[in-house]
Amino acid sequence: MPATLLDGRAVAQQMRATLQDEVGLFQQQYGYPPRLAVVQVAGVAASDRYVRNIRKQCEAVGMAFQLELLPEDVAQAVLEQQLAHLSAEAAVHGILLQLPLPAHLSLQQALFQLDYRKDVDGIHPTNAGLLVQGQPALLPNPPAGGIALLKHYNIPLKGRNVAMVGWGMVVGRPMTALLLRENATVLVCHSQTADIPAILRVCDIVVVAVGKPELITGEMLRPGAVVIDFGINVQPDGSMVGDVDFNSAFELASAITPVPGGTGPMTNVMLLQNVLMAARQQQRNT
Repeated sequence: MPATLLDGRAVAQQMRATLQDEVGLFQQQYGYPPRLAVVQVAGVAASDRYVRNIRKQCEAVGMAFQLELLPEDVAQAVLEQQLAHLSAEAAVHGILLQLPLPAHLSLQQALFQLDYRKDVDGIHPTNAGLLVQGQPALLPNPPAGGIALLKHYNIPLKGRNVAMVGWGMVVGRPMTALLLRENATVLVCHSQTADIPAILRVCDIVVVAVGKPELITGEMLRPGAVVIDFGINVQPDGSMVGDVDFNSAFELASAITPVPGGTGPMTNVMLLQNVLMAARQQQRNT
């Protein structure tokens, strides 16, 4: 039987409708909406498209949006000053440092000037530590979106064997922590793993985030597995594919995320949720 499509677009649309109501209530209570500030260093066309999309989504749910666009050759000190200024600005509730940064800039140094309570990307070292400890934190958006998608479709995690293919900072590591928080048994596969297919064949759920087009094929999967694909790979003809060969996996899996339209839309809506969460927390602390 063909797999169920885990439709991230449809789920994200439902979540945005709920967010719009919650943002409206926030504005009624405090007299202003949650505000997201995006700090972007110029020079990356893909970042321009992403930031325009985030602006559109913020405005659609009633959030305020501001863009701080820095020149491509901006100095590290200037970037850090901008983050420190926004962190101290009470009217700004969430800050997103748009990645990637140019090679001459250090992300890790910059993050030390960002208030972790406004880190709506969930990448600050303090938020990473809180995540591992199982404490409340602003979570990284891609893995948080993946978990939300699984829960929407009532796919259980407790006690399930889950393969996490990829050990990157954006998805693999935080996703592993979130899966463990849900009491899953997680088997992590990375570049030094000897026999990845052997691991996948004993797993109920397979999560993939490696940045290699169609690396995982259907024959590697356990029949009936659930597949969550975080890959975004643009082909020479302009089409987009994931890290999983969708056609072959679709025949064996019980459920699978499409690319595009799976984890991507969920990532964006989780960012908006983090902005609202940060705004609420800051109001409670005033």
